[in-house]
Amino acid sequence: MGRTTADEGRTSVPQFLRRLADPRSLRWKIAAGVAAAACAMAVGIGLLVHERTESRSMSIGQGTALRELEVAEFEYRDGRSASRNPSQTPGYFAGDQVPDELRRRLATDPGPLTWYDTSKPLQGPFMWAASRVDGTDVAVRMDMGAEKRSLQALDRHIRYAAIATLAVVVPLTLLAAELVLRRLRRVAGTARRIRNGSLDARTASRGHDEISEISSAVDHMADALQERLRGEQRFTADVAHELRTPLAGLVTSASLLPESEATELVQDRVRVLRALVDDLLEISRLDAGAEHADAQPVPLGDLVTESVRRTGLDTRITAVGDPTVETDPRRVDRIVTNLVLNAHRHGGAPVEVTVTATTRAVTVVVRDHGPGFPAELLDHGPQRFRTGAAERGHGHGLGLTIALGQAHVIGARVTLTNAEPHGAVATLSLPRRLT
Repeated sequence: MGRTTADEGRTSVPQFLRRLADPRSLRWKIAAGVAAAACAMAVGIGLLVHERTESRSMSIGQGTALRELEVAEFEYRDGRSASRNPSQTPGYFAGDQVPDELRRRLATDPGPLTWYDTSKPLQGPFMWAASRVDGTDVAVRMDMGAEKRSLQALDRHIRYAAIATLAVVVPLTLLAAELVLRRLRRVAGTARRIRNGSLDARTASRGHDEISEISSAVDHMADALQERLRGEQRFTADVAHELRTPLAGLVTSASLLPESEATELVQDRVRVLRALVDDLLEISRLDAGAEHADAQPVPLGDLVTESVRRTGLDTRITAVGDPTVETDPRRVDRIVTNLVLNAHRHGGAPVEVTVTATTRAVTVVVRDHGPGFPAELLDHGPQRFRTGAAERGHGHGLGLTIALGQAHVIGARVTLTNAEPHGAVATLSLPRRLT
């Protein structure tokens, strides 16, 4: 079982900043959810504290006002002197001095009763207590402005505390989400490596949480896929090797047949069968990793020209400059030949081959003017024994597979695209030196 590299899952600073700024990222969805939950909790706690504090202030104000009302009633009954008359004492009111709202209520309920007066916001609010004493309305008024300001200060402090909590919770949530997302990206990176052909890639995740379950499932899937592909590769190699002996006898027998039209047909089919077996053997060696490059300085323009000439097909060749690369000429010849044959077999005339060079790499572009590569081939790469679409013609589909395999051996890269308005383009990119 393979192991992930030390650099897997790491990202550069620009990549991290792009991911951090992406509003579609899971980290922001998690942070938004946590922030919403924290805000809801802060609002709930704030409303509860506000309500309980306001209720307590009202109870205290009512109790104080009622106690003051008892004093006012006593003074009103006990002495009628001007100095003790409630109507002349600050905060005490009697008769017409009592607000209309209280007099209206006292007409039906002699009290004592209380009233929270907010009709004068610039002066109040006030807590009133009133009762009817010997047919006269008596009331006291308590200033509740201090309590109101204290409640407003409490609300303000709750808001500040909520903002401070969010300022701490959101970054911590982003950090915690990043730890989770890093593990998810490691799993995704392993899946991409498997998709790109690195069947030994594994997440090697430890733990017992849900992400570990996903990692374990990906590893088990990779194990099963690797075993199945190895079985198919062994089968292909065994079949190719088993066919070599009877095929050699068939080639010899076909060469001994008398000349005739039927003999030419048989010999042609034998040549096709021999080429197919040779391709299968080559693929089996590539799958087994038994191929190694034999690098040497090569004038690429001359090599490509000779490779195209040996195909015997009408192909336009353009070489810009005289690029020289250090590579394996036999494998480059194999790649170019396969790409040209594929263009003629499945594409359309004219087929053009262009060799260009830059300071870092040299490219060989093979372009035809046919229907182009099918979308499935562009999305998933060439597959054995599949040519992708009916309009691309018939064949066993091994040419492009071999070209990509040989390119991997020499450290090159084959890119398949479609040209505008039509046509297929295969680009072989060769480094100046084989690494």
